[in-house]
Amino acid sequence: MLRSMLSLIDYNIRAADGDIGTVDDFCFDDQSWVVRYLVVDTGGFLSSRKVLLSTAALGEPEWVDQTFPVKHSREEVEESPDISTERAVSRQQEADLHAYYRWLPYWGGGLGAPAAQPYPLPLTELLEAGEPGEPPKDNHLCRFREVATYGVRAVDGEIGRVEDFIVDDTQWTLKMFVVDTGHWLRGKQVLLATEWIDQVSHDEKRVVVNLKRAAIEDSPEYDPAAPVNEEFELRLYDYYGRPRQP
Repeated sequence: MLRSMLSLIDYNIRAADGDIGTVDDFCFDDQSWVVRYLVVDTGGFLSSRKVLLSTAALGEPEWVDQTFPVKHSREEVEESPDISTERAVSRQQEADLHAYYRWLPYWGGGLGAPAAQPYPLPLTELLEAGEPGEPPKDNHLCRFREVATYGVRAVDGEIGRVEDFIVDDTQWTLKMFVVDTGHWLRGKQVLLATEWIDQVSHDEKRVVVNLKRAAIEDSPEYDPAAPVNEEFELRLYDYYGRPRQP
């Protein structure tokens, strides 16, 4: 099912032996558009420390209760490597984190440890990402809360800003993103596919899409109160005349 990422903020995180905290943010790869980690605010637990938990560590979500079960104990989380969630996460820090929890690294097996749960990536992508146990050189992790404030530029000028992302809750892939057109189009919100993004510039805080402003202006309007289903997705791709990826 497709869900708003913004709606998942503040979901409860439940360890095997009790609650840990709540979802504060997400870290995703801005090239593969896969969510890698949840940033968890532990609240009173761990003196309000923020920790990273891999999507591979999640059990079956309890959507009605707005809870993500985690396959680890409170003690495991408490003793996890201290990684600042305010700065970019280095590849060495990722390797340390995966080794500690015995997660399968998404960059292709390795670390001599079994996976908590395989990442939802094709085998070819795992093999191309790097040698087993060797993190790729380039780190494309970024924070949802940060990117959800970036401006959006079409091929012929500015068109608005990023408001939200739409995530596949089974694969943890970002399928689309919400553009708030602001004063350009009287505040209309539209959806664009992440595959239509040409560039994410963190220095300029901007997302560049290979579409024209006029096309975006006339595109189907997004209603946050209505679910994004396959029918809407097909309508969107048909409007832009773009092939829909499986």
